[in-house]
Amino acid sequence: MRGTHDILPDQSRAHRRIRETARELAERYGYAEMSTPIFEFTEVFKRTLGETSDIVTKEMYTFADRSGDQITLRPEGTAGIARALISGGLGQSLPLKFFYSGPMFRHERPQKGRLRQFHQIGVELLGAASAMGDVEVIALGDQILEALGIRGRTRLELNTLGDSASRAAYREVLVAYLISHRDGLSEDSAKRLDRNPLRILDSKDKGDREVVDGAPLFGDYLTDDARAFFDRVRAGLDDLGLAYLINPRLVRGLDYYCHTAFEYTTEHLGAQGTVLAGGRYDGLIETMGGPPTPGVGWAAGIERLAMLLDEQVPAVKPVVVIPVGDEFEAEAFRVTQRLRLAGIAADIGFSGNLSRRMKRANRMGAAYAVILGSDELARDAATLRDMETGAQEEVALDKLVDRLTQRR
Repeated sequence: MRGTHDILPDQSRAHRRIRETARELAERYGYAEMSTPIFEFTEVFKRTLGETSDIVTKEMYTFADRSGDQITLRPEGTAGIARALISGGLGQSLPLKFFYSGPMFRHERPQKGRLRQFHQIGVELLGAASAMGDVEVIALGDQILEALGIRGRTRLELNTLGDSASRAAYREVLVAYLISHRDGLSEDSAKRLDRNPLRILDSKDKGDREVVDGAPLFGDYLTDDARAFFDRVRAGLDDLGLAYLINPRLVRGLDYYCHTAFEYTTEHLGAQGTVLAGGRYDGLIETMGGPPTPGVGWAAGIERLAMLLDEQVPAVKPVVVIPVGDEFEAEAFRVTQRLRLAGIAADIGFSGNLSRRMKRANRMGAAYAVILGSDELARDAATLRDMETGAQEEVALDKLVDRLTQRR
């Protein structure tokens, strides 16, 4: 199906490395793993992403189930976690730190780094109003990129969206500016001008971008409190030695976003330059009907991160057990299983003569071959061949696990 793909073993190993690296580091920062359903009631995403957003109007996979309820495959992870906090009564345990990973779905035009079924890792910090919460989630994302060996190929861009008073002041001057440039806006943005003008700042339309490039800057309308919050975030990043670039055009169009917005971008993926993005969303949970709850987090695309890895993640080099003749297959399987139970990756050639089985072991990238023939088994032994050097030795079967453990 267009916009989807099979994740074959080479890619699967890269995805697993990304997930496991992120999970391990998230746990080090105190983030516990959780999962939300792949589908939710459509209203969960309409209320969080905005009914005028491109995701809601053009990209969500929405359908009626057999009960007639409107269901949507999740296009992102934050909404489900916010819903879980409300429906699960988790608000009594704040602050909460969550890590997640899994598939997301958007009906976009497929291209490099953009699929209709894609996968994300992400973190959410709920119930922490301090600027140090913003610093922590950014530091965690930075360390994950560093551990994957790709931090040097990315750039951290940072901006502030201010508080509600800052947004109200900015909205007024932004609307006045956009009205004076209405003729240059796309049809979608012209409609948003009356309903949610801040969404226009997120538009990818070329004409909209030209109009937005001349718009007033959010930073010129910050309150003293909002400016002080941003100063604390920057000071925290400076203290940790995390380099960043202030990007005054980096915005989030929905009203519940506030204060910090950030993205890790790269020039190595063409048009799909964002690999990790997030920010603070103190008004989100209240918008969904929950109590006022501050929040900050980020999400990163696994496919895009995998494309930035310097080299393929190597496969495990197994030990291949090779019976010399069908009559020795039962014993070969017993030896194979004994190795597996001892924690050694082991496989067995199911058919073919010795030559064919050895060729298959080479294709698998085997580290060693354990050869079982009549002569060896008569002595309760096996021939152990180093597949890289070709060196061979005879090893007693009851010493085989110890010998392989020493060598590996």
